[in-house]
Amino acid sequence: MGPSALALLFWAALSAARAAVYFREQFMDGVKWQDRWMNSQYKSDYGKFRLTAGKFYGDVVRDKGLQTSENSKFYAISSRFKPFSNKGRSLVIQYTVKHEQKIDCGGGYVKIFSSNLDQKNMSGDSQYYIMFGPDICGSETKKVHVILNYKSKPHPMKKRIRCKVDGFTHLYTLILRPDQTYEVKIDNEIIESGNLEDDWDFLPPRKINDPTAKKPKDWDDVPHIDDPNDVKPEDWDEPEYILDTTAEKPEDWDNATSGEWQPPMIKNPLHRGQWKPRKIDNPNYKGVWPCPQIENPNYSPDFNIYSYENISIIGLDLWQVRAGTIFDNFLITDDEQYAEDFGDDTWGETKDPEEKMNTQQTEEEKKRERAKEEKRFRERFNRKVEKQKESGKDKSNRITVKKEEL
Repeated sequence: MGPSALALLFWAALSAARAAVYFREQFMDGVKWQDRWMNSQYKSDYGKFRLTAGKFYGDVVRDKGLQTSENSKFYAISSRFKPFSNKGRSLVIQYTVKHEQKIDCGGGYVKIFSSNLDQKNMSGDSQYYIMFGPDICGSETKKVHVILNYKSKPHPMKKRIRCKVDGFTHLYTLILRPDQTYEVKIDNEIIESGNLEDDWDFLPPRKINDPTAKKPKDWDDVPHIDDPNDVKPEDWDEPEYILDTTAEKPEDWDNATSGEWQPPMIKNPLHRGQWKPRKIDNPNYKGVWPCPQIENPNYSPDFNIYSYENISIIGLDLWQVRAGTIFDNFLITDDEQYAEDFGDDTWGETKDPEEKMNTQQTEEEKKRERAKEEKRFRERFNRKVEKQKESGKDKSNRITVKKEEL
């Protein structure tokens, strides 16, 4: 084990003294991760995870994580830890995800479950407490899910958070606090924050419109009206259809059997439809009438929306079209500062070397492609020269024959 890994372990042990660390997984012990993680058997054709740092990385050991390895597959795997409740304390969920395949459609989120989950039968139908992380599909879906279970129903966040879409490792953090506030961080920077009650539809609204209130009769809420000074042009009225003056009576037309021939009707190009006066701003417009608000009799505050009992399992339950995503540096704790420091000392230490390696690989690939293209060009050029030489010999021979004939 290298000096950097030893320093990280020492720091982790020191920091853990002041933080409750419920779950931490960095896959630093090789194949032993398989003893801690359980594959679901709900389906027989789930995709397989493998332990790897990927094609490019900042540290070949520290950047190893679980990678999806098969295209167009569902994946379901989970790890159990000692049950706990976050009541009265913050809950911090954090992990890194790298879509090195530049994913086109698939999930990169985690789910948090209670202790009563049957891990062998975990599936998309299994009830979870929290679903958090990026989800990408096509050009439209590039968001961070924050779905919280409340009274056995999943409630998606009303705000929209855009996820990272490049192929590098990114750190995702969700914080729930006892004061009912939350934060979502990407790469240790706050992306979104607010109040749980405001940004999710857990409870009925605190206030509602007064059903007994009525809009005043003189309240004008029409923003635009017809211009009373606008006059219809004299040449406006034209019939919608007119006779086709270019039509000719068929030679075999029989008036006795078909009646007198009439030219057909065609659309009149001068017809402009029904005339309507232009619109102008209504000088009496007062805006939308603000209905008076009253206290909602159906509203009842709940100061425990943030808390969950028997939190005990973290899982990856997702679908991917193009595999290659790597999950690493899982952390569940009650200490926000510990999580931030842990992110800096894991993802923060390897992100720059990872990007540097990727840049070097890209440049090397460009050089190889350039060399291949130059080789193909030389081969085409040489073939062309040979053809010209052969053509020149044939032409010389033909000239000699003609001279002899002459």
